[in-house]
Amino acid sequence: MTYWIGVATLTGIYMIAILGLSILTGFTGLFSMGHAGFMAIGAYTSALLTKTFGLPVLAGVFMGMLAALAIGLLIGYPTLKLKGDYFVIATLGIGEVTKLIIENLPDLTGGARGLTDIPKGTNFPMVLLFVVAIVILLRNFLNSKQGRNCVAVREEELATASIGANVANYKMLAMGISCALCGISGALLAHYMHYLSPTMFTMVKSDELVMTVILGGCGSLTGTIIASLILVPLPEILRFGSVQEWRMVFYGLLVVLVIIFKPSGLMGTKEFTIAGAKNFLGRFRTRGKEG
Repeated sequence: MTYWIGVATLTGIYMIAILGLSILTGFTGLFSMGHAGFMAIGAYTSALLTKTFGLPVLAGVFMGMLAALAIGLLIGYPTLKLKGDYFVIATLGIGEVTKLIIENLPDLTGGARGLTDIPKGTNFPMVLLFVVAIVILLRNFLNSKQGRNCVAVREEELATASIGANVANYKMLAMGISCALCGISGALLAHYMHYLSPTMFTMVKSDELVMTVILGGCGSLTGTIIASLILVPLPEILRFGSVQEWRMVFYGLLVVLVIIFKPSGLMGTKEFTIAGAKNFLGRFRTRGKEG
């Protein structure tokens, strides 16, 4: 039971980062391949402050969020002027540079050996509370004028600018939100694992975050949550039984099948609502009676 609570905790931690990336990639249309780097910034900031200065864990998480937000905005100002593939390449470089900086500061970060003896404090109830609060805040944001303008930037940037909206500001807003949430995710991860290593924040991790957003549906918080609940714990679920040696093959196969048969993602741009669920159940019951 303890093992599965651990898997659920890690799923919630990574879901926070994926939700943040969903705002930038799914709703604003800016693909970033380096957001694991912002997780690393949040993780190491919180870990060092709590370990060195004795800050409470929640204060460390808050400082990790601020550090990732500040660096994200600082980097975002020049890079968000880039278009398409150039922005993707720039974010990829940012993620790798962050990892290299951590590896080459052994006196501060532990270097390639990693940082040990990080104060523990992250648990499942805390992570669940963070996830629920963040989902509610993001839902309210997306229903606001600022959120709708971010979606408009994704759909048609020139048209959005032509009606007087400051496209650059909305891109910066989406970048800030995504980096802040990745910072929170990284900080929670640090205080759960009790150990940090640069290998935890490689390009592969950034790819996994982006892939989960795409599979859930670019433009759906519900899809992002569902995809996170499936893809994050899936390698651990497949670890048991006769499929243990094939678990990563099944993982990759699932991804390919979803892309082929549901190119818009599991939910597309749809969201779960109580009214929508009632309508779906009503149609299902009607078909059952007709059958």
